[in-house]
Amino acid sequence: MIRAVTPSLEPIREKVEAGERLTAAEAESLWDPAIDLHELGELANLVRERKSGNLGFYNINTHLNPTNVCVYRCTFCAFRADLREARGYVMSDEQILARGREAVEAGSTEMHIVGGLHHQKGYDWYLNIVRILHDAYPTLHLKAWTPVEINWFAHLTKRSNRDILMELKDAGLGSLPGGGAEIFHAEIRDKICEHKADTAEWFDIHRTAHELGLRSNATMLYGHIENAFHRTDHLLRLRELQDETGGFQTFIPLAFHPDNTRLSHLAKPSPAMSLRTMAISRLVLDNFDHIKAYWIMLGIGTAQASLAYGADDIDGTVRHELIYHDAGATTPEVLSVDDITRLIREAGREPVERDTLYHRVIRDGTAWRASEPIRVG
Repeated sequence: MIRAVTPSLEPIREKVEAGERLTAAEAESLWDPAIDLHELGELANLVRERKSGNLGFYNINTHLNPTNVCVYRCTFCAFRADLREARGYVMSDEQILARGREAVEAGSTEMHIVGGLHHQKGYDWYLNIVRILHDAYPTLHLKAWTPVEINWFAHLTKRSNRDILMELKDAGLGSLPGGGAEIFHAEIRDKICEHKADTAEWFDIHRTAHELGLRSNATMLYGHIENAFHRTDHLLRLRELQDETGGFQTFIPLAFHPDNTRLSHLAKPSPAMSLRTMAISRLVLDNFDHIKAYWIMLGIGTAQASLAYGADDIDGTVRHELIYHDAGATTPEVLSVDDITRLIREAGREPVERDTLYHRVIRDGTAWRASEPIRVG
């Protein structure tokens, strides 16, 4: 009888401990389920503590999804609606400003703004959202519009990505979220979101944003029809652009939620798959400072466990998130600061409130200020 040989992590451990970069083949090998998950987590935790010590970051934030009407029909999306569909909506300026006021009154330092691409709304409508919020609430950092939206704006106006980004920055844009990345490899991207901004466009927009002094995040949607090769390819492409620009702040692995999508026959990724993804992301993306465990999609328990598997950030209070709840997320619609700090402490970490750009937030009653950038490793 031939016994299966369990793959060894020792050659990779030696490289990680020496601070050496993993190759594509080494990175792809880590997805093998025969590799012990906990041993992999210990290795990722080594890198995590090298970069962030024992800190566990969170922020006080709110989401704004101004419309769910969208020209695209991505197979994985449960949020979008058709123009005449009863569940379709468009927020007015008054509703948008009320959301900004609520955010400020709740102590939010950030508003995360993404939404559908409404074919009866021009670019000026989207630009105006940034402008009116910034004018009314200048202390609120506006993290807005993925490359999918920026690409749509460029299409509507026949202008360059650079022009669009410069105008949005002048209007008050603070940074870019990481959405729209999904899976970069054309073999998968063409099947799940064939018509929206392609991989080259996604990278060009982030590259241009970094050149203009705008920081951004990056994501990967995992646990659907992709495989280990596609996930590895995705991570390596991000690592390459980060080598070039240094403009990415945080990587957020996003667990696919199949409910109410055209991929509803698929199962959700397991907690073990999510922890493996977190750990591999931390090991491969050696030039990213932060890996975020987005509790909305992971579930609170898995997000908390992720703080020992490479993640150093658990996101924030996340008021008014719609996109993933529409796809079946059963997590709460908001967490209090007490809830978040308790989760971080239970994981053995020291909670640190940060703003969008990873400055420590100092609070005095209802007032707050951003202190020095947080530096550990």
